[in-house]
Amino acid sequence: MVQAQNLETEVLVALRRIVQAIDQHSSRLGKEFGLTTPQLLILQTVAATKEQPIRAISAEVNLSQATVTSIVDRLERRGLLCRERSDTDRRKVYLVITEAGTEILTHAPKPLQENFLLRFERLRDWEQHQVVAVLKQVAEMMGARHIDAAPLLDTGDVTRGHPMPKTPADSEPADPVGSL
Repeated sequence: MVQAQNLETEVLVALRRIVQAIDQHSSRLGKEFGLTTPQLLILQTVAATKEQPIRAISAEVNLSQATVTSIVDRLERRGLLCRERSDTDRRKVYLVITEAGTEILTHAPKPLQENFLLRFERLRDWEQHQVVAVLKQVAEMMGARHIDAAPLLDTGDVTRGHPMPKTPADSEPADPVGSL
């Protein structure tokens, strides 16, 4: 019985650490840069591609076109992206990163899933399959099979926005990160 309780405790602690790592990364991104993980991912994708419509960006980041459109609207209002019509076909509209968007990308951290995936790819094939199987089982045990999730490590609705970060002069003391 004691050993079973220890295993149960280890599982819950490991799950809590995963949730906290995601929350801390998302919180830092929101507080320091006023971005969500999906917004950062879209900014990076637009910066890395030339003359791509929203449809192509949505396929690249694995989010629906409606979700990407909503995120792009927020980024455009902040002056981080803009829509430009094609010179050759005025019906086509492309996304272009602005100087402000490029500036934010030079300082923003990498998305959490980028580091995770680099480490995941280093695992042997059978280890990768084992991790996938166990995580799918955990999701099933938590009743999360019905949840439609994007392939990124973030919490909350992917279309939500963060307010602009405060400047140091008007910042309030930070809440402790990871408190329950």
